[in-house]
Amino acid sequence: MSDREERSGRLTAAARRAQLIEVGRSLFAKRGYDATSVEEIAERAKVSKPIVYEHFGGKEGLYAVVVDRETDYVVKRIAESVSSGSPRERVERAALAFLNYVKENPDGFAVLSRGVPVVSARGGMSSLLNDLAERVGDVFAATFKQAGYDPKVAPVYAHALVGMVTFVGQWWTESRKLPVEKVASHIAALAWMGLRHLPKRPRLLSDKHL
Repeated sequence: MSDREERSGRLTAAARRAQLIEVGRSLFAKRGYDATSVEEIAERAKVSKPIVYEHFGGKEGLYAVVVDRETDYVVKRIAESVSSGSPRERVERAALAFLNYVKENPDGFAVLSRGVPVVSARGGMSSLLNDLAERVGDVFAATFKQAGYDPKVAPVYAHALVGMVTFVGQWWTESRKLPVEKVASHIAALAWMGLRHLPKRPRLLSDKHL
């Protein structure tokens, strides 16, 4: 049955999989994971439910693929943005890369920013933004090590950046009152005021024992 449907739809298995990913991405962004059904995905893609199960094993499998693809894309853009330039330029480029992703991929950002727990294709339950921040942290760790900072604390700054830009990005998608370049400049300025004087071993002023 599924083979006949693939042939009658005139799509190769790879093309059908790509189509289902795009359909799923759109529906998950609009309705959320829980409110999206396999029936709706199949109907939108004009295939039968078994086709969806054949490619992804169900809604959860499709969602995991959508999440992994979006996360890979964001991490790649951020990694490219911080690969060169002065420290300040790298901060600005990282913020702008994320905000441009928000602007150019509203459905993908909607999926990631919902923060719904999911079993990723790599295995294990994780908050989407937490998973994204941890992977950005891997990029930051290498940069921290080169600059003489402890790479073990890189996740702190990665989570801070992802959290800050995500909430600002959510605000921007609702208002769009400023161009993303302007918003990125303000985020970078805020981050840079702290990063430019970042001590090698930060301590709380109220606790001399740390």
